[in-house]
Amino acid sequence: MGFMGFLMAIISGALMSIQGVFNTGVTKQTSIWVSAAFVQLTALIVCIVAWFITGREGNFGGLFKIDSKYMLLGGAIGAFITITVVKSVDALGPAKAIMLIVTSQLIVAYLIELLGIFGAEKADFEWHRLIGVVLVIGGILTFKWE
Repeated sequence: MGFMGFLMAIISGALMSIQGVFNTGVTKQTSIWVSAAFVQLTALIVCIVAWFITGREGNFGGLFKIDSKYMLLGGAIGAFITITVVKSVDALGPAKAIMLIVTSQLIVAYLIELLGIFGAEKADFEWHRLIGVVLVIGGILTFKWE
């Protein structure tokens, strides 16, 4: 595992947690749809500005040449991610919600690798990975225990 990949994953997790709390706060003062739309709009603006600043690698016409058209659903899925994160943070609090979100990500990502779906390279089943998932679930139960 490369250091930069490890660092980016840590930063991503931290930003997702902070974003979930921020989006929940915006939702409480507006609505779920206003909050989600604002998140997607500001993400679009940041991406377009970054695209201009970094030399405009690629072009938007390339989107029409994507082989697997279902891959273009990522943005629409992003809207539902925003909504479900806000709802879960509001209902469970940041720590419990993010813990469950990350666990769900781990399980689904592992299943995607095992089955080799969505263009992912198929991975062989490994017991130690299953044990790791079980330990994560055990950690959630321990954390949630009151």
